[in-house]
Amino acid sequence: MSQPLTYDSGLRYDTPGLTWDGSLPNSNTTMPSDNRISASITAADKTAVITAVDTIRSKLPFLLNLTAAERKELPKLGDKTLAFDEKCAGYMAAHPELVPGFVNSAELAKDRALRTDLNDISRALGTLLEGVDDTLMLASSEAYMADLSFYQSVRQAAQRGVVGADTIYSDLNQRFPGRAAKPVVPAPAPAKA
Repeated sequence: MSQPLTYDSGLRYDTPGLTWDGSLPNSNTTMPSDNRISASITAADKTAVITAVDTIRSKLPFLLNLTAAERKELPKLGDKTLAFDEKCAGYMAAHPELVPGFVNSAELAKDRALRTDLNDISRALGTLLEGVDDTLMLASSEAYMADLSFYQSVRQAAQRGVVGADTIYSDLNQRFPGRAAKPVVPAPAPAKA
């Protein structure tokens, strides 16, 4: 049997199948957009993952952190210039007499090998990090949406004069400093008969 649709049912106004003065569909499932992630990490797994990241970091002790200015100033070797580098490597090997004396060929070979290896590692870690970032964003978004729903419920409760709701609303309303706080006007006390 369906139940009456209420303001706190968790459904959006534009949910397909809902009508004004209608009833909540008979379903015990949440809408897919309301709970797209339902997972947890055990303390042991979290420790193991962090330890694995530390292991990766220890295997790459030469990693550097560039400043924003350094990143901007350095010449870039990307997909478009990779072919140029490969041609130069071939010509340098075939014509060592043309390589400038200040270019250390052994160090250049190490740099090229390191670039290839780090590029492979970066691709593997990049897809992993993208998944971690996307899942973190989704879990955070779901938590924030629940927070906003609670905030709206508290605001409504404060406007209806529910004891203690105005204090919670005033505290939570500080999150939105750019918006003028709507004054909470408690519901009038019932007339004594």
